[in-house]
Amino acid sequence: MHATRRLFITAVSAALASCGARDKIAKGLPSLDIDRLTSEFPRLSERARPGVFGLGVELVRAPHSWVSDASTRFPMQSVFKAPLAAAALAEVDTGRLKLSEPITLTDLDLSPPYSEIDEQWPTPPDHHSLTLPAIDLIALAVQRSDNTAADVIMKRIGGPGAVTAWLRGKSIQDISIDRYERELQQDVAGMEPFRPAWKDEAAWVAARATVPAQQREAAMAAYMADPRDTTTVPAALDFLHQLYLGALLSPASTRLLIRLMTASSTGAARLRAGLPPGSVLAQKTGSARTDLGLTPATNEIALVTLPNGRRLAIAAFLAGSTATAPDRDKLIADGARLIVSCVK
Repeated sequence: MHATRRLFITAVSAALASCGARDKIAKGLPSLDIDRLTSEFPRLSERARPGVFGLGVELVRAPHSWVSDASTRFPMQSVFKAPLAAAALAEVDTGRLKLSEPITLTDLDLSPPYSEIDEQWPTPPDHHSLTLPAIDLIALAVQRSDNTAADVIMKRIGGPGAVTAWLRGKSIQDISIDRYERELQQDVAGMEPFRPAWKDEAAWVAARATVPAQQREAAMAAYMADPRDTTTVPAALDFLHQLYLGALLSPASTRLLIRLMTASSTGAARLRAGLPPGSVLAQKTGSARTDLGLTPATNEIALVTLPNGRRLAIAAFLAGSTATAPDRDKLIADGARLIVSCVK
């Protein structure tokens, strides 16, 4: 069996086996200390400067929520792969896509790293193909943040516009998915269209280095100002809450996506690091590459079950940061700590 295929089967199996035993139901409705959140968040916002930090929480099945900023649009990066997976599973629910449907990739389907598919693709990449079932592509996009997997499954269900249209049909107005990763990542860096020869991280970074620094800087500034491929904090929370309540997908597809998100391998130092031991997260991170000392986006969204059974949705978005990766992650972790301390 192909090594990539074995990896995907393992990832899906682990996801399907997770989180059931610890799914507690809280007794009584929780509440939020809104005043404390409002008074203490500015300390986190100040630490983020010159970046912009957005944070929000919504209690599941309880009429309490708080957001630091309701209107600012944040670039999502790979956070978009959670709504993408939901849109793909909606196609499964309608019968237009089967989880077992074989989808064939060629070198022309590769997208910029990170991608485990790319890493296992032969070099040079020409004249090779790989066939995988749709569920493996969905799992890789959600759990490993695989750009090639995300682009291939998005193409199969109609492209970015189809995903955004599906979100609008669910009354989620402010999540906008507009480009494939093979387009977006090149735009962020001011690069030419993606080439299969750039499938490896080192090759892609070397190609980026040929773009003049001034052009790359301008491209990042344009990306952060672009309303495409962005969300607001309330929209991200709305997506998570609707997902948990079963308002987006069938019960089987809802369980599958939440379990895939729970088995995600990314973001250990972000929200998870700020939650009490024993908390369960169903999450999706999003991270832009740092270039010229600037990181356009460092993000995470999550459905959280605390050890006491309280359930909440958290969204954290950091745009335009000049901080180090550990400091960016710690800011998001500290946002989670603040939120948990304010859940009653």
